[in-house]
Amino acid sequence: MTAVRTIEMPWATRHLGIRLHHGQAFATGASQEVTAIAESDVLPGALSIGELVRPGLRRNPRRAHLLVSTVLGKHLPTDPHVVIGAGNRLADLVADKLGGQEAVVLGFAETATGLGHCVAARLDAGCYLHSTRRHESRATTLTGFEEGHSHATSHLLQPAPADIFANDLPLVLVDDEISTGDTAIDAVRALHEFAPRSHYVLASLVDLRTAADRDKFEKFAAELGARIDTVCLATGLVDLPDDLVDAVAALPEPRLNPEAAQPGSYARLEVSWPSDAPEGGRHGILRTDKAAFDDAVNGVVDEVRARLDAEFNGRPVIVLGHEELMYLPVRLAAGLADAGIPARFQTTTRSPAYVLDEPGYPLRRGFRFTAPEPDPTAQRYLYNAQWEGENPVLLVVIDPPADTAELVAPGGLVDVLTTSGADVLVAVVPGADPRVLNSSRTAQVSDEGTQSGDGLIRATNGAPGSAAGQDELVAPDHEPVESRAFPAPLHGPEFGSYAREDVSWLLKDLSDVDLEADVAERERRIQAGKAHYAESLPVEYQPDAAYRELFDRVLADSAERLALAVATVAELVVAERGENIVLVSLARAGTPIGVLMRRWLASGIGRPALDAPHYAVSIVRDRGIDSVALDYLAHHHDPSTIVFVDGWTGKGAITHELTAALDAYHAAGGARFDDELVVLADPANCVRTFGTRDDFLIASACLNSTVSGLVSRTVLNEKLIGPRDFHGAKFYRDLASDDVSNKLIDTVTAAFEAIRDKVPAAVAAIRDSDRTPDWSGWASVEKVRAEYGISTVNYVKPGVGETTRVLLRRVPWRVLVREADAPEHAHIRLLAAARNVPVEVVPDLAYSCMGLIKELSQ
Repeated sequence: MTAVRTIEMPWATRHLGIRLHHGQAFATGASQEVTAIAESDVLPGALSIGELVRPGLRRNPRRAHLLVSTVLGKHLPTDPHVVIGAGNRLADLVADKLGGQEAVVLGFAETATGLGHCVAARLDAGCYLHSTRRHESRATTLTGFEEGHSHATSHLLQPAPADIFANDLPLVLVDDEISTGDTAIDAVRALHEFAPRSHYVLASLVDLRTAADRDKFEKFAAELGARIDTVCLATGLVDLPDDLVDAVAALPEPRLNPEAAQPGSYARLEVSWPSDAPEGGRHGILRTDKAAFDDAVNGVVDEVRARLDAEFNGRPVIVLGHEELMYLPVRLAAGLADAGIPARFQTTTRSPAYVLDEPGYPLRRGFRFTAPEPDPTAQRYLYNAQWEGENPVLLVVIDPPADTAELVAPGGLVDVLTTSGADVLVAVVPGADPRVLNSSRTAQVSDEGTQSGDGLIRATNGAPGSAAGQDELVAPDHEPVESRAFPAPLHGPEFGSYAREDVSWLLKDLSDVDLEADVAERERRIQAGKAHYAESLPVEYQPDAAYRELFDRVLADSAERLALAVATVAELVVAERGENIVLVSLARAGTPIGVLMRRWLASGIGRPALDAPHYAVSIVRDRGIDSVALDYLAHHHDPSTIVFVDGWTGKGAITHELTAALDAYHAAGGARFDDELVVLADPANCVRTFGTRDDFLIASACLNSTVSGLVSRTVLNEKLIGPRDFHGAKFYRDLASDDVSNKLIDTVTAAFEAIRDKVPAAVAAIRDSDRTPDWSGWASVEKVRAEYGISTVNYVKPGVGETTRVLLRRVPWRVLVREADAPEHAHIRLLAAARNVPVEVVPDLAYSCMGLIKELSQ
């Protein structure tokens, strides 16, 4: 054994007791004496662990520390040549393990996408791919894996075509840090099941595994029957005090988004980029792409340099990549530096961290901003973005999906940076279309009659990774809508209990598939990042007789209020969109509302009868809307006539999701649909067209499938849903005796006559009001999340409808109510009592009630 160098970080060590130890170390005895096992796989002259990372903090109950890399260029503005050099050193270690073999390189999103590309470039790898958290409608997701401790856990793989990745060559997985190795184990297990390989190399800047972690890793390799090598620039150990989570929580609130007396300037540059060259590794970059990529980068350097010289007199620049877009910006920064413009590099991130302006702490300044790509989580972050002794231009490099109104809107990235006094230049790089990449690469196989990319494109008749290797052209993922054969819509009574004329379900019937899982176990897997909520179904809770009696009473008491809201929102739509409309409800909460809107328009009460077609489609949080359903709608109707309908707004996550999904669909060459979401109730204040903004009880929220046509919530499971299938759902025929779906529809329809005279005034009142969304609901959810120490807003469900859902199909922790005995949540109190869930009165609650999901131990 040899002694280990101990690197102390002044602020974190002095105030919180965090210590970094260099070497593959373990602690022994009460004195915490540190000894070391001889280091391996570290280049001679490599940096120590304390020089490679600095300890930062996060307010996260699962992991309160954050190791900030000094060579990665994520949180700290870094010399781009240092970033590239670290990747080169790591690649040389990998090369020793490969022994001259060809390999595929995979970088982990979001942090290691640039590092992985550096490694692949140094190795001259035949193919580089990085995982992604962006849902790209133009690409097919081949497979994925989860990262349990991360702020955003799902990793998707979207190579174009699949065969550049799905082969049996050695796989090099690149990450910035290995803490326990669990993420690597989960990733290798998932990838091995999909495309088995005999050799894996796991490469990271720092390896912090304990002896027990390493033993677990060796046992996993033996279980897998594959060789797994690990290499890193330094090994080490992080000593964390037992009370770190509480200590971080007790620190003062961080001060984000600094403001200067004089705001900075904003300019924009759309740079040139060849349409057939990938701008990064999201859809794979081959050795044969390297020359075109390098030429394109050199062109961007020239364009940006000319603009900097003309408008900013050659001032120093910090090049800011956007999340996963790291390699191109670091190459741009290196090119500018080589051309004589002082340059540093870093990127934005999805991960919140604790900011503290103290010497010795790495995150001295922080920015929080609205995601330029609409997203349910909404917030993004940037740290430091300053250069001591310099006045740098902040050069933000983005691709088209991030080039949205949110980028420059109040609270957007450009706004918060210019408010700090910085001069900002946004450079937009047009990205390659994955469909073009897919088509050109597979066509290359066909034209040459051989394999492309030095053996990395291999079309097979069998599953990806199988041995069935017939040389055959892989069809492109998409084809013109006009030439497509679509699955047929589903109708009652064969599917669902609604009448055929009330709704056409654009869904795949999965009624015979066993998809239900125990609610608690399902919740545990979702929270652990091992499953997505849309891949399975909860066992539907069926309330007792007392609750059913309450539903009947609620329906009778609220029928006219429901009818007025339905008529109001339907008339608003006609007034502003015209009579040629097609209702498309978001299954399943939106479907009863779509049925009722169709019934009102067809009734002829107070207006000439209007026959509006009504479809139900699936939308999935974090996965987007069903693109096959959109293709169907675009083929059968004028897209401008489509009106998307939902029941109510909670936080507004689905509003974000719809906008993002429709933008992505259009960017992929699809039709342009209007992304305005129409809802019955908008307590979140996030849409313009609604029947009311009151957080009141909508009877269709009281139950599950038995009030929604006996149809389950929608399912997106890649084992069951093919690329040309609609999303799926089940028809619960066995619950027919409990079905009240048509009772609700008929009761509210019967109330139309009673409210007919109130409709014109209700419509006028809304049209004359300020309907601008202010997203105040989201702010109130963030407040509750912080006050109750909840790790993510996804576990806070606001409003009567969302709270009911928590009690019916999640694992509830507690219910918050504004008034103890308010009639609109009598059913919620009944459900909470039945499930032993505490109900807490919070008088200043922005919503009538909120449901908090229990965070389960992993």
